[in-house]
Amino acid sequence: MPDSNPITRRRFLRETSLASLACSLPSRSFFGQTATPPDPAVKDRAPLHPGAFYSLPLGSIQPTRWLRRQLQIQASGLSGHLDETWPDVGPNSGWLGGTGESWERGPYYLDGLIPLAWLLDDARLKAKAQKYIDWILTHQAANGMIGPASNDDWWPRIVALKALTQYQEFTGDPRVIPLMDRYFRYQFSQLPTRPLRDWGKFRWQDEVVSVVWLYNRTGSPYLIDLARLLHQQGYDWVAQYADFQFKQKITAEYIKLNEGGGLKDLALSTHGVNNGQAIKTGPVWSLVSGSPSDRNASATMIAELDRYHGLSNGMFSCDEHLSGRDPSQGSELCTVVEYMYSLERALAITGDPALGDRLEKLAFNALPGTITDDMWAHQYNQEPNQVECSLHHKPWVSDGPESNLFGLEPNFGCCTANFHQGWPKFAASLFLLSGNQGSNQQDGLVAACYAPCEVSTILRGTPIHIAEETNYPFAGKVNITINPDSPIAFPLQVRIPAWAAGATIAVNGKLEPKPQPGSFGVITRTWKFGDRVAISFPMQPRVSRWFNDSVAIERGPLVFSYGIGESWVKLRDRGMTADWQVFPATQWNYAVELDPQNPSRSIAVVSESDPGAIPFARKTAPIQLRIKARKTPTWLADDGAANPLPQSPIDSTEAEEEITLIPYATAKLRITAFPVLKSQS
Repeated sequence: MPDSNPITRRRFLRETSLASLACSLPSRSFFGQTATPPDPAVKDRAPLHPGAFYSLPLGSIQPTRWLRRQLQIQASGLSGHLDETWPDVGPNSGWLGGTGESWERGPYYLDGLIPLAWLLDDARLKAKAQKYIDWILTHQAANGMIGPASNDDWWPRIVALKALTQYQEFTGDPRVIPLMDRYFRYQFSQLPTRPLRDWGKFRWQDEVVSVVWLYNRTGSPYLIDLARLLHQQGYDWVAQYADFQFKQKITAEYIKLNEGGGLKDLALSTHGVNNGQAIKTGPVWSLVSGSPSDRNASATMIAELDRYHGLSNGMFSCDEHLSGRDPSQGSELCTVVEYMYSLERALAITGDPALGDRLEKLAFNALPGTITDDMWAHQYNQEPNQVECSLHHKPWVSDGPESNLFGLEPNFGCCTANFHQGWPKFAASLFLLSGNQGSNQQDGLVAACYAPCEVSTILRGTPIHIAEETNYPFAGKVNITINPDSPIAFPLQVRIPAWAAGATIAVNGKLEPKPQPGSFGVITRTWKFGDRVAISFPMQPRVSRWFNDSVAIERGPLVFSYGIGESWVKLRDRGMTADWQVFPATQWNYAVELDPQNPSRSIAVVSESDPGAIPFARKTAPIQLRIKARKTPTWLADDGAANPLPQSPIDSTEAEEEITLIPYATAKLRITAFPVLKSQS
């Protein structure tokens, strides 16, 4: 891995090493005289139809251990220094009153910078974010419009609103809610004559999230009418997936890209990021509509994307548009983080545990797999079968030759501005509140996804602290300690992934009834200080089937890859960072041998260790697997991309080898979907 910023990286390693020592369980005095847990979650007001769960107020959940280190890496990398090295979010940004970029990039950056800064309680990052916030809050036009006067596009304001809601939750700044109210009243008056267009038309659901957020705090009836107007003018994503037509690789010719079709409905409805954002549409709209079909729409959308464009890393292909199931096709980084955010919102509303499974798969594979270990460089497109990262034109649908370089802004800078939201929003979504509107006796807590963290909240007036200790996803043990200020009865729900057959739950050493995979296990009891919940997830390797009957190897939420030898070549310096090409230093064209009666038996776990200072580093990969394989000389690369996988099963007369597999994210050159050899028996 290149050390593109040695001074910063040395400082980061020193800081994270020290931080790793500072994780211990709180004493009973956690809530001291000056420490008060955040207020309870804000629930949905009538006439909204309440969701299954509710997000805890931002600040309720604090990442610890390896997850905190991951956020510290991010803060020491591009996320913490982007404004110092990239003019698009620098001092001349239009969102700081300058004459520079004035569209989506400032709000995108703020949308991830705010949760990163406040989760880490980082004064330096808070000050960076505060400059943007203060400019927005002090430069609202008399008519209510916000943002740079150089454009009146609704779309970048949708992103700015997401940032403002997060900032208000973290800080309680009293300026935010009045500003949002004035803006929404202005927009409501303007939309009939200046309706949503292009990006805003296809991303309207993201604004409804902010409209609902404000309605739940003010109760102003016009906000429900505004949500209905946004729905009326926005693209009907639920209808698109109820009768899904885009079953093939979308080509530039199909969307008439060279004829000016890039912002037409056909192109925008097949655009990867739009589809990633669309995953939340049905559940978000169901808060207004109350329709069960709306509420369940996310599952339908994900199933269709998996069927026709699904990849083994949990993503669907989109480079730039939907691109089929070949694992040499790419997925845009913006799509990864927007898909994650959609899943976070949809999981809270629907209570569907399968959405948590998918969220973890993206967070632990696709997200870190497309960013360098030190987070100073990222890709625009990643591929599950990524055999070279270089200036090549294949196999992209409509992207350019820099698409899978690691760098500052390969191909296009939207991902440079937007990727920052992935890790901090995931960290802030690990726990949820359960309980129906107006029925406080049913309030409880939900372990929605797993990673080391601490939670502080209040249930029915009782402060509660929770400490989750785990090396998940690298290991299957999760220990949750419940520390209420005084005994309190409430249900604790813990998500049991669909892959976790044989999982167990024990409370204070006593086993609970066996939980069902793909469900939430519910523990209802009167909790006392120091009660411990021990969850054990079996982590046997397993095999999943993909394009042309290829296979991927999975263990828990992690996907595994053959890590191709990597030769990093600097293409050019880019301010504080650099752009890199990565060339293969070893052969990669392997097909694997599987026991036809029990494929999983063909995979051996050869090492298992705690995540290191850099959790997803190749040199210290916490888990290694081994499997027998043979090279397939006819499977080659063309213009830097692996040719389509041969149809399995295949023959090979090459010598049998035993190859090592490592977590997907630790290998920047990799094979993840393998052809399968014909049985030798």
